[in-house]
Order: sequence, then structure tokens, then C-alpha cells
Amino acid sequence: MNPHEPLSPLPDGDSAQSPDAERVRTLVGEAARLLAAKRPGEAITRLTEAWELDPGNVSTGINLGGAYILQGKHGQAIPILEEVVRLDPENVMIWTNLAAAYLGKLPFATTEMQDRAIEAYEKALSLDPNAPHVHYNLGLIYLERDDPIRASAHFYGALESDPSDRDAQLWLERIRRGESDEPSHPGD
Repeated sequence: MNPHEPLSPLPDGDSAQSPDAERVRTLVGEAARLLAAKRPGEAITRLTEAWELDPGNVSTGINLGGAYILQGKHGQAIPILEEVVRLDPENVMIWTNLAAAYLGKLPFATTEMQDRAIEAYEKALSLDPNAPHVHYNLGLIYLERDDPIRASAHFYGALESDPSDRDAQLWLERIRRGESDEPSHPGD
């Protein structure tokens, strides 16, 4: 998985009290398969219907927010993810996706967008210090801010979470060589 891709849970049936619970579960299941097949546009249609049927369904909200992020529609993801984080504030996946939505495309992110993303990523780390891709994405933000010390610290954190994270290793090497000017993906 690309470190920038939002995370999506499997449907968990968290709307068992809803009169349309079976339809919601079916729609979220279909959407999860579409997301796995990298077809977020089609997933959005099903997830929107599921969200309208049960706007308190956390799995639906996470998946819908994630699908919007994959489509580059970060602004549409934010209110949905903010709603589900109110419903389940201890869910690391929501905070991670919310951070990605706040950030948008890093090269175009304002300082305010970066600040909001950093805050959400830090909340994710407070819940799970090994949350996937969080340290890496924070490292990229700090590179963009021309703060190689903080960037390095987060890339080291990424390696502690996943010792095989080649991108974090490459960024650390580039920082050591003084080549951290360009915060794009190292393989680009």
C-alpha cells in the first residue's frame, strides 16, 4: 500500500440497530471490494447510499472519507471524517484518514493545512505509536517545512514501526547527504 493512501476497514456491522442494517452492510462490503480493486469512484456511490441510510455508521464513514481522499476530494472527506471521529474518538484509522484529508496534496498544502494534519497524525500516534505510515507522512510534512531534524526523527520512527520501510530509509540517506530539499516521493 502507498503510504499516502487512506486506510479502510472491513465492514463490521456497527449499525446493527438500524432498520436498514443489512442493506448498509451489503453496500459497505461492495464498496470495500471496490476500494481494494482501486475503484474509489464506484465505491463512493455505494458508500453515499449507505451513509444516507445510516449516517452514524463508523465503517461507512471511514470508507467514504477514504474513497474521497483517493479521488483527491479532500474537502468532501473532512466533514464525514470529523463526524465519525466524534463517534469513535479512539479509532486510529479515523485520525490517520482525517490527517490525510486535512493535508490534501502536500506540495499545495498551506501551513494551516499542515498544522491540522500534524495535530491529527499526533493524535493517531498517541493512540498507537506504531500506526502505519503516520511517522513517514509526518516526516514528509517536516521536509516540506524545511525541518530536517524533525523529519529525520519521524523517518526513524517509521523504521521502528516498519524496519523494511525503504522510503523512510531513502529519505534518511538523502537528509544525511543534504539532499532533502525536494519533499516528493524518493522513487519519483
